[in-house]
Amino acid sequence: MAIESSTFSLAETHKEGFRARRGEEIFSYYPFLNVDSVTRNRAQYFPALRGHAIPGGIVTRKAYANLLTEMLELLKENLPYDGVFFDIHGAMSVVGLDDPEGDMIQRVREVVGYETIISTSMDLHGNVSWQLAHQSDLITCYRLAPHEDALESKKRALVNLIERLESGKGKPAYKAWIPVPILLPGEKTSTRIEPAKSLYAQVDPISKHQGIVDAAIWVGYAWADEPRNRAVVMVTGDDMKEVKRSAETLAESFWNVRQQFEFVAPVAPLDSCLEMAIQSRKKPFIISDMGDNPTAGGAGDVTWTLKQILDNKAFKKQKGPTLIYASIPSPKFIEKAIEIGIGGHIDAFAGADIDDRYEGPIKLKGKIETIRHGDKDAETEVVVSVGSVKVIVTKKRKPYHYESDFTNLFLNPRQADIVVVKIGYLVPDLYNMRGDWIMALTPGGVDQDLHRLPYKRIIRPMYPLDEDMAKPDLSARFVPLSQEK
Repeated sequence: MAIESSTFSLAETHKEGFRARRGEEIFSYYPFLNVDSVTRNRAQYFPALRGHAIPGGIVTRKAYANLLTEMLELLKENLPYDGVFFDIHGAMSVVGLDDPEGDMIQRVREVVGYETIISTSMDLHGNVSWQLAHQSDLITCYRLAPHEDALESKKRALVNLIERLESGKGKPAYKAWIPVPILLPGEKTSTRIEPAKSLYAQVDPISKHQGIVDAAIWVGYAWADEPRNRAVVMVTGDDMKEVKRSAETLAESFWNVRQQFEFVAPVAPLDSCLEMAIQSRKKPFIISDMGDNPTAGGAGDVTWTLKQILDNKAFKKQKGPTLIYASIPSPKFIEKAIEIGIGGHIDAFAGADIDDRYEGPIKLKGKIETIRHGDKDAETEVVVSVGSVKVIVTKKRKPYHYESDFTNLFLNPRQADIVVVKIGYLVPDLYNMRGDWIMALTPGGVDQDLHRLPYKRIIRPMYPLDEDMAKPDLSARFVPLSQEK
């Protein structure tokens, strides 16, 4: 089960929010496991359940329980196993649980037993609790943000597992775990820029040292208020001294550059961003509406930014600067738009069904340009022209990552003066398309100004919330093997 869940969002994630794959259909998600691949032919596989959701609000206890129960029942069907490939994100929040992934792996362990080797694959924005570290025999995470190495990392986790089984070496003898009390948003820790670029560049060489199986740095997830939320370094291997030295080297390196982390792109209040975009001759000028970013766990339906845009006199007339806004979910608006049809004029409220803390539903009064059904995330998409703004309204939340997301709606983002997306740092497709780019400091459940968030349960002191904190203990803590208490 994989999701990034903000506890500062008003949204909840239900079972239907997880796109569950079962049995053989799971293979389609992993290209390195196609029927002719070397990795596929090195073992017999018994796929159980893969439930993946786009980031969102806290997961309901019922949804978690239902999916976990099904997963465990499917696991029971083909016992015993030599190994388990445990593919998670690591930032799932569940109502009433402090450590969902720790709970989940413990429940899996109770089914498969303590001889089975579990290899855990994670996002670098996940959180590694002591429980998760204890029950994982092998563990790794991505080394790039944006996550261009996601499939490469998942394959590494699986191949590490297979190699330990084939060689007869079994579980690595040592697992070093070091919590690093740093909590930063992904937009400040992108490996495109320093210091994360050089910090993460240390990981691969260290993982190749004699006596090391793998090494990893987790940035952690900043928008959940739970004790496990913080950065972590882990190194696994058979050489105790090298595992300890490597883990402490990475942890010290992380701590030493903590004050150097800056946003991956220029940031400014929204009004300044709009003014810069209007004056710019570079197309498209992309503005990241960060505070309600659904790819980080925002509800996605905060209307504050869209209200500011539509109230701006520059966009009141059709001949104003062309701006594409992606997007705002509003099922009732979609229903009305379908009734009216393409070419018709609509006058209806949209957005703020879930999160109305900053602005209520916003009236969209304009011409319906496009209606498209069948999108796997949005289900139905509608484009409405309001002045010089093209507003994309969806039935369900959808992050707009690719140029094709726009061209499928007969929009040309490369020719637009301004494109506003509910996202933080740009994924590769948008990044390569940008004429210029700025990130707007907007409100929402994934507010980038962490000082504005009401943390109560994370372990303090925590940098940068406690900027003058003393240097923490960054010595390696050896985690017991999974069969040990």
